[in-house]
Amino acid sequence: MSVAFTNRHVLEDHIAGFEARPNPNHVAVVRQPVIFCVLAHAGHEAWVHAALTAMDEVSVRSVGPGEWLAVAETIGVESLARDFAMLDTERVSFFEQSDGRTLLRISGPSVRRILAKCVPVDLHPSVFAEGQSGTMLCCHVSANVARTGADTFEIAVMRSFAGTVFEEMMEMGREFALTAGFTA
Repeated sequence: MSVAFTNRHVLEDHIAGFEARPNPNHVAVVRQPVIFCVLAHAGHEAWVHAALTAMDEVSVRSVGPGEWLAVAETIGVESLARDFAMLDTERVSFFEQSDGRTLLRISGPSVRRILAKCVPVDLHPSVFAEGQSGTMLCCHVSANVARTGADTFEIAVMRSFAGTVFEEMMEMGREFALTAGFTA
């Protein structure tokens, strides 16, 4: 007997029933992000970071010393893997994690007030600047939170915890009429 698997996003059932039109405060679930974990070999952290930030259409998020997440929405997995393979393998290691992580983009005028209920970090613009990221607890789960715009944050969370983070974030945003949907 053959089994047919359907490729469904882990949050497909969680989003069903939410208003289709986004309100000013909105969570957009990125359907197929490309996410790589990149590790610098000892002593090569500055070189690897410079190489990553020089890549077009790749957003670099700090995870820890000598470790980053490289996130892309317009580049395919194979293309980005080829770009990483052209880097000096004596200086860097990389691992594709697209299927193991979920990317949520939350934006709107009340985004900091919503996230203040979910993360134990001061997200004021003077403290958590645009382009800054870090690994922290988000809704009681370890996640990478990045500020990608004036009122926009992206949260990369392990796939198995995505439902928990999504549900809690929607609950925290209820008073701000937070809506949710997949990116176009």
